[in-house]
Amino acid sequence: MNKPVVNLADVEFDDVEDNGYFTSRRALFSAGIGARKLGYNLTELPPGSAQCPFHSHREEEEMFLILEGEGELRFGSQRYPVRAHDVIACPTGGAEVAHQIINTGTRPLRYLALSTQSPIEVCEYPDSNKVGVWASASLGAPGGLRKMFKADAVVDYYEGESTQPPARDA
Repeated sequence: MNKPVVNLADVEFDDVEDNGYFTSRRALFSAGIGARKLGYNLTELPPGSAQCPFHSHREEEEMFLILEGEGELRFGSQRYPVRAHDVIACPTGGAEVAHQIINTGTRPLRYLALSTQSPIEVCEYPDSNKVGVWASASLGAPGGLRKMFKADAVVDYYEGESTQPPARDA
C-alpha cells in the first residue's frame, strides 16, 4: 500500500506543457498516494497562461483551490477574479459550466485540482467547437478510446451502414 499522504512541497512536476498560451506544469500524484476514485494534481501557471482550453465535462466534476497568485476564472459566460484561498466548483454540464483558469497576475499561479474519475468522459470545447470522447480500456483489455471531433461534423445514425443483412459465412 502506498503512503496515503504527500506534502505539496515534495511533489514532482511530471506533466509539463509548453504550447504558447497553454503552458503549465502539473504534478499528478493521485495514484502515488493510493487514490482510486478521485484525481489530484498541483498545477502551476506562469503569468499570461492557462493550463487547458475553455471546456466542460459531462461526467467528471472538478474543484480547484487557489494556493498562490491571482488570476481569472472563465465560467460559462462570466469571468471571476481568483486569488489565494479561493475554492472553485466546476460541476458537470455543457457550455453553461465550461471553465478555464487564467493567470492574469505577475507571478506564478498555483492551485490544487481535485476531480472525480470516470472510465468514460465527454468534454466540450465551446471556443473551438470540439468534442472529446475518452473511454478507458477495461482491466486486462487492450486499448481504449481517445478521440477529438469538430462538433458540427454530425452524421445520421445509419450513415455508412448497409441496409442489407450481413452475409453469412458458409
